Amino acid sequence: MATDRNLHISSAFPYEKQSVEALGNRMAYVDVGSSSSGPVAVFLHGNPNSSYLWRNIFSHVSKDNRCVVPDLIGFGDSDKVTGLEYRIRDHQRYIDAFLDAVLPTGRITFVIHDWSSALGLDWASRHHERVAGLALMEWITALSSWASRDLVFQDHFRTFRTQDVGRALIIEQNFFVDTILTMGVVRGLTEEEMIHYRRPFLKPKDREPIWRLPNEIPIEGHPEDVWENAHRYTPWLLAWNLPKLFFWVTLERSSRKRTL
Repeated sequence: MATDRNLHISSAFPYEKQSVEALGNRMAYVDVGSSSSGPVAVFLHGNPNSSYLWRNIFSHVSKDNRCVVPDLIGFGDSDKVTGLEYRIRDHQRYIDAFLDAVLPTGRITFVIHDWSSALGLDWASRHHERVAGLALMEWITALSSWASRDLVFQDHFRTFRTQDVGRALIIEQNFFVDTILTMGVVRGLTEEEMIHYRRPFLKPKDREPIWRLPNEIPIEGHPEDVWENAHRYTPWLLAWNLPKLFFWVTLERSSRKRTL
């Protein structure tokens, strides 16, 4: 299915965020749409994003469904937690606590991508009786070797996973927000959009969550816990009989040079 390149993509975020306590800290979220008895659409974001990522999607979905769109801990308007490593297992605990507080019962349809796929699929595989469906793209799988990915990926992410150069690039220079994020968007990002994406990470000390996640990609068995989780939820995803919408996107040849 082709997409309309001239489709208007708004930079605005005209939504008021709520907050809820999770594990002693505050997590921010958007809660909009119908309060019908149907499944709630839960949108989870990746790195280095926030609920802002989904603004042009849940604005349509919320016409017929309730939509809950949190900022992961350490991202967006959620708390920065002193001493937290921001490992995937930390995010899993916070997502568990968030959903227990905001959606303790009822059916959920997850909309997930990037690192939020690891979080959403982990939760779904442990609470499959509550999952009404999945919409996903760019989901995190266990990589058997670095060679399974292209050379650009290998070069960038080997560097990001270092304590010296990687930390300096991401934490001191904000490279992940200012460069990697923009390289992954074919149409480019407006200055208004970049203001939204930069705002949670204006101080270097707030960028720890961004640096941590490249270190969590499960490659050649490490980190062991993330690797094991991916090997648990991937067979579940393939075998479990529930509605799944998987986005497989290819770019026109003229656009490829503009992407990572």
